Amino acid sequence: MASQQDESGVWSVQRPGITTEESQGIYSTWAPGYDKDLTKEIYKGPEQIAEALAGILGDRKDARILDAAAGTGLVGEELRKLGFSNLDALDANKEMLKVAEGKNVYKNLIQDLLGPKRLQIADDTYDALCCSGSFSHGHLKCDCLEEMIRVVKPGGIICLIVKEVFLQSEEEYKKLEPRMSELQDQGLWENMSRVVAKDYADDYNGIIFTYKVL
Repeated sequence: MASQQDESGVWSVQRPGITTEESQGIYSTWAPGYDKDLTKEIYKGPEQIAEALAGILGDRKDARILDAAAGTGLVGEELRKLGFSNLDALDANKEMLKVAEGKNVYKNLIQDLLGPKRLQIADDTYDALCCSGSFSHGHLKCDCLEEMIRVVKPGGIICLIVKEVFLQSEEEYKKLEPRMSELQDQGLWENMSRVVAKDYADDYNGIIFTYKVL
């Protein structure tokens, strides 16, 4: 399958102005070739966030983890390599989840769009939630944070990785860290770390945010 990159090297699925509906249409077509196109040389996010979460969870290999916006399961594969097997996948795209299902790393696959709408997941279900690469054009917005917090148990961990340049240049994601701080002020979670992830995607650095739910 042809790569989904445009001439400038920017992934077309993340181009400015793309809608959620448009991005989902691209993913439906791209799903069979996604892993082949998105090699570790191009996209290190799944490995980086899995290692960050594993560093916090330590020997709690039975921790129940939600891979949010899981796509084809690249993060799940990395977590499995590190000894974690109690994993669920959440993604809006049926075709991407079909690819993830074939990897046999998830116990449950949940097709739903993460945002302000309540997911079909009970409160305080997970010990941890991780999300890589989905705070981008036509993907997740800042209004999904409260729902992430709701499904994670008090004392649980939320680990997110975001392209650093988006925090500085994109209007939606300029609001991300202020919103994170507001939620901390409301007593919903507390920041544990903010770490630069080198060469996270397309030679751009990422920021790994880690929060503990209160």
